[in-house]
Amino acid sequence: MSHLLEVCGLSLQFRTRGGTVQALDDVSLSVAKGETVGLVGESGSGKSVLSHAVLGLSDAAARITQGSAQFDGLNLLAAKEDDLAAIRGREVSMIFQNPKVALNPIRKIGHQLEDVLARHTTTLRTDLKARAIACLEDMRIPDPSRRYHAYPFELSGGLCQRVMIALALACNPKLLIADEPTTGLDVTTQAAIMSLIKAKTRERGMAMLLITHDLGLAREQCDRIVVMHAGHIVESAPTEVLFCKPRHPYTQQLIGATPVGRASLKELSAIPGSLPDLRRSDLPACRFSERCAHKSSACDAPLPTATDGNHIVRCHHALSMPSEVTA
Repeated sequence: MSHLLEVCGLSLQFRTRGGTVQALDDVSLSVAKGETVGLVGESGSGKSVLSHAVLGLSDAAARITQGSAQFDGLNLLAAKEDDLAAIRGREVSMIFQNPKVALNPIRKIGHQLEDVLARHTTTLRTDLKARAIACLEDMRIPDPSRRYHAYPFELSGGLCQRVMIALALACNPKLLIADEPTTGLDVTTQAAIMSLIKAKTRERGMAMLLITHDLGLAREQCDRIVVMHAGHIVESAPTEVLFCKPRHPYTQQLIGATPVGRASLKELSAIPGSLPDLRRSDLPACRFSERCAHKSSACDAPLPTATDGNHIVRCHHALSMPSEVTA
């Protein structure tokens, strides 16, 4: 399976008044053509930071210190802004966390769709409106001809999210990055939105990177799951392998805190402690070690990468690991 997106050894810092934040540290991740990969972890783990860095959307205070990111043969980190702007929306699209913030509040929904179509397709100007309405209809938005003239504030959160999906899929990109696509929506709407995204990506043969803190959602939607903690990728495996045989203590804790398949709330366990302050100059080699019951003196040494087929884990105490280990 050839990689569509491949991130290798990416490190990123933010310069702030309170110090330098080590937001990403030696992050590697790949998404193959047609594959759905889940990127999971607590809020603040660096999931969105990673997606923004890949697309050249990082804050001005961000600085990439090392690593590479390739998308379909293009070096994203070395690409000019014009080149990145050309592929965003056409080759790779993103669904942002808050659609009412991401959408232009003073521009009609239909016109925003037309902007994308005019920029990235050969649609004739006279056909833009009809195609924009067709995009809304394809996302199962009721009365699309009327919604075409609506402003974002006139739509519900669920409808705004469908508009965001319409914008993201309008040009049939090769890769869709969905960043917490159901944040703030009720459970019923969440299920409908995820069902729609899954159906459209499969129908069009797209790859997807699903960013979420909801491990249950990732299990339902993804072929493979990558676990992130405090700017580190700590484990990566096919979805059912990860759930049946998690090897990193953090992954085990995440699964223990996930309500899916639990008979009662008493079966849930909270993850102790919190994410470390990434401004610290004395961050441990393993950023989970201060919360980990398996902590030992070995955790102060650089993290090893253990590989068992397509199951990868970075931990000195990886459980049940009959694998090749490299420092």
